[in-house]
Amino acid sequence: MMSAIEASERLVELVRGNDDIANHADGCDAAMIAAAEHDLGVTFPPSYRRVIEEFGTWDIAGEEFLGVYQTPAMGQKLLGSVAETLDACSQYGMPSDLIVVMFDGMGGLIVLDSSQVDSEGEYPVLVWNPGVADRQSMERPGDDFGSFALALCQRAVTRWRESG
Repeated sequence: MMSAIEASERLVELVRGNDDIANHADGCDAAMIAAAEHDLGVTFPPSYRRVIEEFGTWDIAGEEFLGVYQTPAMGQKLLGSVAETLDACSQYGMPSDLIVVMFDGMGGLIVLDSSQVDSEGEYPVLVWNPGVADRQSMERPGDDFGSFALALCQRAVTRWRESG
C-alpha cells in the first residue's frame, strides 16, 4: 500500500504530466507554510505540506484545491486554505482543528481533521457541513490527504481524457 507522502509525489507527477488540463501556482516556501500554520494554530500533515510546497494552489481536470497562496492585490494575506478555514470558523462555527482544503460542490467543505493524527502524522479527510458538530456523523472520504487527492485527481483526469 502506498503511503500518503508517496501518493502526494504521484499527484505532483500527475499534475505536471497533464499541464494541458492543470493549473498551479509557484509553490510555498518554508516561511509561508510556517505563517499559514501559525495563523491556523495547527500544522499541516506531511502529504498536504508536500503538494503545497510544490504548487501552493492547483487544479486539474476540474478538481480545485485551495492550497496556500498570496496575490498582489491582497498583499501579505494568506489565501486559500488559510482564509477559507478562518472564515468557516468565524462565520459558521467550524471547529478550529479542521483545515479546509476544498469545497465539495454541495455546500460542504472538504477538511483535514488535525485532532486525529495517525502514526505518519497524517489527518483524515472529512466533509464538514455548517452546524455539524459530531465528527462520527461526518462523511470520511479519505484516511489521508495524499491518497484522497491522488484518487480524486486520477478519476478526474481519466473522465476528462475519455470524454475528450
